[in-house]
Amino acid sequence: MKMTTPMITISLIINLKYLIPSWLQGKKIRQGLSWGLGVSAMSLLAACGSPELPQGSAGINSRYNDQQPSLSGNGRYLAWVSGRNGRHQVLLYDLSQEQFMPLPGLESEDALQESPSLSLTGRYLVYLVSRDGRPAIALYDRFAEETEILTDSYPHWVRNPNISGDGRYVVFETARRGQWDVEVLDRGPNVEPDLEEGAEIYEEINQTQ
Repeated sequence: MKMTTPMITISLIINLKYLIPSWLQGKKIRQGLSWGLGVSAMSLLAACGSPELPQGSAGINSRYNDQQPSLSGNGRYLAWVSGRNGRHQVLLYDLSQEQFMPLPGLESEDALQESPSLSLTGRYLVYLVSRDGRPAIALYDRFAEETEILTDSYPHWVRNPNISGDGRYVVFETARRGQWDVEVLDRGPNVEPDLEEGAEIYEEINQTQ
């Protein structure tokens, strides 16, 4: 969180007071200070509310470690783990637009993020996050801009999560039996599926004869 923005703005406005004639001071100075504080507050909230994205012409690769790539089913979005901001974080890149995508509401910036996996159109993103020193599987919904911990009550170690194209199933490795095994988590039939735009959902009706 960058706390320098409001301090710099206030300092500049206050210093300008001594450069303006006394007959211009008063109401106009107060209005300027109020406007400056408003702009600073919005800048501060924007800095806190969205993850830090690579700036300028930064591409997929950098001089830092970029690893563990995952491609969405439609081939448009690429997610991977990058160390370019001084920590392990998941980045999302739109290959068609050649730009990084913001991930507001993603798990805390202080948490270690690894092993991303994308659904068909990149709506759902599952990844490993470190919580209290233990790995947990998190699911991020880009439409809702919310993160859900899928293994919050799961007592065993987990790794390498992968999500199905429709976003309903998550497969992962677990050490539940003292060795690495494979488990599948069903998010349930009420999960909104990740479908291509314009796709229709057909419900199968079983009829007894």
